[in-house]
Amino acid sequence: MKPDAAPTRRILVVGGYGAVGTVVTATLDQWFPGRVMPAGRDAARARRLGGVRVDVTDPDGMGRALDELGDVAAVVLCAEPPDGGAARACLERGVHLVDIGATSRLLDAVAGLHDVAVSSGATAVLSVGVAPGLTNLLARRAHEDVGGARQLDLTVMLGSGEHHGGDAVRWTVEHLADPATAPAQRTALPGYGTRTAHPFPFSDQHTLPRTLGVPAVTTRLCLDSRPLTAALFALRRTGLLRAARRPGVRRMLTGALSRVHLGGDGFALRADARRGDRRAAWALTGHGQSRATGLVAAYVVRELVTGVPPAGVHHIEQLPALAGLPEALAAEHGVVLHGPDSVAGPRVGG
Repeated sequence: MKPDAAPTRRILVVGGYGAVGTVVTATLDQWFPGRVMPAGRDAARARRLGGVRVDVTDPDGMGRALDELGDVAAVVLCAEPPDGGAARACLERGVHLVDIGATSRLLDAVAGLHDVAVSSGATAVLSVGVAPGLTNLLARRAHEDVGGARQLDLTVMLGSGEHHGGDAVRWTVEHLADPATAPAQRTALPGYGTRTAHPFPFSDQHTLPRTLGVPAVTTRLCLDSRPLTAALFALRRTGLLRAARRPGVRRMLTGALSRVHLGGDGFALRADARRGDRRAAWALTGHGQSRATGLVAAYVVRELVTGVPPAGVHHIEQLPALAGLPEALAAEHGVVLHGPDSVAGPRVGG
């Protein structure tokens, strides 16, 4: 996954001064010096870094910014827009797009722009990050190992001691209010023992039935802090977290969780596929979820601007050129990939 040639046009990283965006910007700048421009709603912060003001809630303004710059090859959205307007502004102009968003409704809105992207010759890649993202790639491997899974179980363990970006914390708080749609499951995670993970509405479980044709997909979440995991999901069972749908309560809970750092910064992912009596599992472990998300986004951008990607809107697992991304992260960034031979089977039950 090495670049064939440096891009002659610029790469715009929207939210380029945030927890994920700084990683994207710094990584791409190593590969393409002088071609990477951070952007965001805070004009002063963006300009201090040599960037420009771009507001993802203002698609017309984003379009004007792209027109004024005139030489943008790709845009990375590290800030979540309210709808597909910002994506449309990019794709209509033939600008490649990498979206690290994790909200199914918004990903579907961008997916609906497939014909727009094809017409302009642009490529958009969705489900970019840790979950969704690396989980999708692991799921595809396990799915193929069993000859087409009928059931996929994805497990995500996040480090509760990491300083996550504000958007990530807000998204987690908002979805803690969602009712459970499946039972909890005890799953062995390499290096972390057996953990109880609870169903959580990551977008990969909505995407993979369409992209892989798997009838049933469930993603579950736990934190590296067992007490914090137990406390949060006990609150969900009581229904008290439904109040998080109210803006004031959501802001309060987001602030509280942002200040809680009970664990470390390690994360673990696991994908289990089943087809009759055939089973396969892949896992991946590392440190720094925000850093890993930024690295995944940077690698995807590099493929778009140096390779020959198919026009249209695609989820990360749909592009064969990105299938080796876990190995690339393992070789260069300390991530550990655990194949089927080294991953033990899960134990179902709470």
